[in-house]
Amino acid sequence: MKIPDSVVRRGIGSFSSNELQFGSFKRFALLNESWRCGTEQTVCPPSGTGSHGKHPRSAVKWSSPTSEEGWRREDRSSEMNASAGTGVFVLSLMSIPISYLFNVLVYSNSIGAILFAGASTLIIITISASLLLNKKAPRDPLFYVYAVYAFLSVVNLIIGLEQDGIIDGFMTFYLKRADPYINTAHGHMVSYWDGCAHYLMYLLMVAAITWGENYRSIGLYWVGSFLMRMIVYIPGNIVGKYGTQISLLFLVHMLYVLVSLWACFRVFSLRRVREDQPLNTEDDQRKSLLQRPVHLMFAIYFILASAFCIFRGLVALDCPTDLCLTYTQYYEPYLKDPSAYPKIQMLVNMLYFVPCYVITLYGLVVPGCEWITDLALVHAGASAQAQFSHIGASLHTRTPFTFRVPSDSQILFLTVNILYGLVPQAFCYYVLNFPTFFLKPSQEKKKE
Repeated sequence: MKIPDSVVRRGIGSFSSNELQFGSFKRFALLNESWRCGTEQTVCPPSGTGSHGKHPRSAVKWSSPTSEEGWRREDRSSEMNASAGTGVFVLSLMSIPISYLFNVLVYSNSIGAILFAGASTLIIITISASLLLNKKAPRDPLFYVYAVYAFLSVVNLIIGLEQDGIIDGFMTFYLKRADPYINTAHGHMVSYWDGCAHYLMYLLMVAAITWGENYRSIGLYWVGSFLMRMIVYIPGNIVGKYGTQISLLFLVHMLYVLVSLWACFRVFSLRRVREDQPLNTEDDQRKSLLQRPVHLMFAIYFILASAFCIFRGLVALDCPTDLCLTYTQYYEPYLKDPSAYPKIQMLVNMLYFVPCYVITLYGLVVPGCEWITDLALVHAGASAQAQFSHIGASLHTRTPFTFRVPSDSQILFLTVNILYGLVPQAFCYYVLNFPTFFLKPSQEKKKE
């Protein structure tokens, strides 16, 4: 039911010119909403009052518990949370001057430089702490984890840029004293991925936390990306050619891994956002796979991708057949790199991606598999990180020339590997936006 125009004129006329501000319009909007719901209890001013009536605000009684103080308190809380999120962004950017000052501090024997670096660092930390602590920061502990990780992501980006000679004088002291595996081509790609993709994910999750939004989807994508990075990077550091040169920094890195694993479990425990049940759910779920062309194309891809994963896994295991030897020599010689990262990557693809594809095929045939959205998010993040690191390291100048992809086969190499990384992203987008086939029937939900 729409509110009558006469009531609208009398309601607006009951407010003075000083009262017709943003807060008053909020209250009047609430009156309009409650009128349509048929639950308001309003005492309207007399019709003869006119637009210059002097009735007090108490002439309008509200059945809703929302008051002006509630509006102001909610706005103030949002502003505080927004300030906390902005503080995380500013804190992450502070890693640029901090790394530069520490580099100057290490390589300079000047007392003035030491004092300047120490004072600047103290000021930066003080300002950042005031932004984060003096405001009402969210209670979610992952907010603080992602705040620190955003800072470290910018540091990793600086490391990658300095390794490639794009910038200089920021992390020189660290690169000379760090473990040698960070200077490999795979280490370069991991630094770039963490400094760009993970940094964006951290900012998105921090923004979602500060505004009270659900961030489970982007969190699961980050979980897949992080797990893939750790599963390949840590074993590669141990069994590769630099395995005998592991220092105490590696143990510090393990602390980061443990905290991240705790964060992964926290993300999985977040409440799943459930959408309304579409009307055509049963009709779509009655169709066979052949009657669903999009699902059929994804099913064909997963079958081919499984075969490709098994083949490259056999190549990584030094399969002596002519086909494997030819592929290694002319298409992906990087699989023989002594750093061991590509071999472990192919084994992970064979041992983890293939079962994931088989389970996904089951979800494409049998309706009502709601878990397929979580699986698609985790797999999309893992495949994106894996393909970015593998493609970049295969072509990077840090890789010895004999192990780089030959120029004659680069087009085929890029086409296959980019397609291998993009299709999981497309499948993830599809199941999130068109989940009709994967939803459980309403009767089963009621039983649960």
